[in-house]
Amino acid sequence: MTEGKRLVAGEAILSEAATVVQSQEEAVEGLVRQHAQLVYRIAYAVLRHHHDAEDAAQETFVRVLRYRRRLAAVDDSKTWLARIAWRVAVDHAKQGGRKREIPLENPEKPFEELASPEARADDALHGTRVGALLERMIAALPKKLREPLILSTVEEMSPREVAAALGINEAAVRSRVFRARQILRAKLAERIDRK
Repeated sequence: MTEGKRLVAGEAILSEAATVVQSQEEAVEGLVRQHAQLVYRIAYAVLRHHHDAEDAAQETFVRVLRYRRRLAAVDDSKTWLARIAWRVAVDHAKQGGRKREIPLENPEKPFEELASPEARADDALHGTRVGALLERMIAALPKKLREPLILSTVEEMSPREVAAALGINEAAVRSRVFRARQILRAKLAERIDRK
């Protein structure tokens, strides 16, 4: 093979490799755009603090970028990403070693919700209080019940996706979500009866 042919062959290989890397990076960029909010909310569900959740979300996408070659073989990118986000958040919680009180911040609504002009002020206030109470009750659930409940109810993941993210089977997901809802229902009924 002559020097010129080697150069052309080498350039072709480099060009093909650059195209593959570019398509992998575009796939990761698409994942970030499509699932950034999901990743953040999963991290927040575990860490319960805005800044820690942001750090965990960033770490999740750094790991995705590191393993971008595997992305082509992934059947369900949402579940794959949720599993990575969950593991990163749990690792972050273990490393941080911080135990925080339930924060006042809400990742979905950084500003107070404005009530509808037709709604009465006392109804709006009552709804806000019930929402805060429910959030505290969910946070007080045992981790084993809280995690599947948050992923299935708040994040609207299917039992299969939750099972894959948490590394448990679908029957366990359904059972734990059912039990968590029973506990919440009983606690809410108890609070209502006291009033």
